[in-house]
Amino acid sequence: MSSVNTLAIPRPAEAGHWGKEVRSDLHVAIEPRDRGGLEITLESRVGIYYGSSILSQTRQVLESLGVKHARISIHDEGALPFVISARIETAVKRAGLSGNQKALPEERIALPKPTPRDRLRRSRLYLPGSEPKYFINAGLHGADAIILDLEDSVHHGEKDAARILVRNTLHAIDFGSCERMVRINQLPLGLQDLTEVIPEQPDLILIPKVERPEQISQTDRMIDELKSRDRIDRPIWLMPIVESAVGIENAFAIATASPNVCALTIGLEDYTADIGVAKTLEARESQYARTRLVNAAKAAGIQAIDSVFGDVGDLAGLQQWGENSRALGFEGMGCIHPSQIPVIHQAFAPSQIEVDKALKIVAAFEEAQQRGLAVVSLGSKMIDPPVVERARKLVARAKAMEKA
Repeated sequence: MSSVNTLAIPRPAEAGHWGKEVRSDLHVAIEPRDRGGLEITLESRVGIYYGSSILSQTRQVLESLGVKHARISIHDEGALPFVISARIETAVKRAGLSGNQKALPEERIALPKPTPRDRLRRSRLYLPGSEPKYFINAGLHGADAIILDLEDSVHHGEKDAARILVRNTLHAIDFGSCERMVRINQLPLGLQDLTEVIPEQPDLILIPKVERPEQISQTDRMIDELKSRDRIDRPIWLMPIVESAVGIENAFAIATASPNVCALTIGLEDYTADIGVAKTLEARESQYARTRLVNAAKAAGIQAIDSVFGDVGDLAGLQQWGENSRALGFEGMGCIHPSQIPVIHQAFAPSQIEVDKALKIVAAFEEAQQRGLAVVSLGSKMIDPPVVERARKLVARAKAMEKA
């Protein structure tokens, strides 16, 4: 891994957003000049309260990035310090005034404990990586994980800005008990994402449009290099997203490409487009792909995670989808709106009848073992070790959900 500190020819540039519909963001315009120091103008809806601190932070960030002479115009829409730093850094780099310097927020959150490989992943809430307004309260919605997305939800012209913003978000925002995931871009662009986000130690990296195990190995090597460089001593898990017919056929090889792969998931919008059919609620068109992905994941000893349900207004359809998904062997799915989270949790939860039956099976088997019996029955049905193992997994999952 090499890094070249090359500055472009200085030019006017801008970053961020402002306007009536914008919140928790700001717009920065910068015009480089040869002399005259820094000239900063600020318009802010909270200027009477925070104007002086915004100006002070702006000067500190520019100084840390090595900018001495420029005109800077800022329109603030209630941005927090981590956003201010990210937008200024983006504008400075677009102007060709800074190389590899970073403008990280002064305060860093205490890193949560590393997440276990098999932690509960029923729900994962996608957040567009270019929209800071969604980040602040994301941890309050109760999802098992949040996904800071750098791929499909980010315009191609904003990839550089989103990369910096997501990096600062990981540095500064506490998402509570949520697992902190980042969906990078399709390789090779995703490798640039890794250079920014891995030093901030996310829990998991989602790799989109995976078709071959070599893509996992390449990502894994890059993460290992970055962890070694920054002396990071905690696991960073991988979740490949399979989104094509080729990827489905290679699902087991992908799932076993690295010991850091903890789950396998599917992207049905791209998959159905690849095979030339429409995605439907009945999901007949994706039955083979989803079943094969579950089988590959289970054979590899990892979790199988289903796709998102795109119709935010159809919670009954989501409930049906989630229940069918669980029946296929999936352990969770993605979501694109907080209203979907409780529905998904309910769909993937064992019923009390299932839990009670599982407890009876485990108790009957353990009693038989103590009495030296190899075979035991419950009612009219024989209980053998695979049935007991399934019952134990269900009970363990129910207990994990109670604690979540």
